[in-house]
Amino acid sequence: MYQQMIFVNLATNDIDATKKFFTELGYEINAQFSDESTASVVISDTIVVMLLARSKYAEFTKKEIVDSTKHSEVLIALSAESREKVDELVDRAIAAGGSATGETQDHGFMYGRAFNDLDGHTFEVVWMDPAAVEG
Repeated sequence: MYQQMIFVNLATNDIDATKKFFTELGYEINAQFSDESTASVVISDTIVVMLLARSKYAEFTKKEIVDSTKHSEVLIALSAESREKVDELVDRAIAAGGSATGETQDHGFMYGRAFNDLDGHTFEVVWMDPAAVEG
């Protein structure tokens, strides 16, 4: 079966800082699709976050580019394999210069926390008990 991919494109103010931030979270930067105006962050085999300098991002839209530190443009939710992995990723994001956002969500069968990256983009990290997903 064909595995469809998703490429999330986000504007960033500082490519070098963004590359460092996501590398510190444990993600790979795909050098083949990265340059001085683009950071291609590999989240998984099917998910890539393309962080583009604001001038590069502007080449793809006629719309005003939001200031993501003041306005919400998108909430990106990432799954985690355990509650501990949720905490690990969010804690690493904070240590790398990101900030915690929102309240910890603990519903027993589902656990989540969120962080903002250096540009204010919100990433929610969520674990769900596989037994609860199965029904």
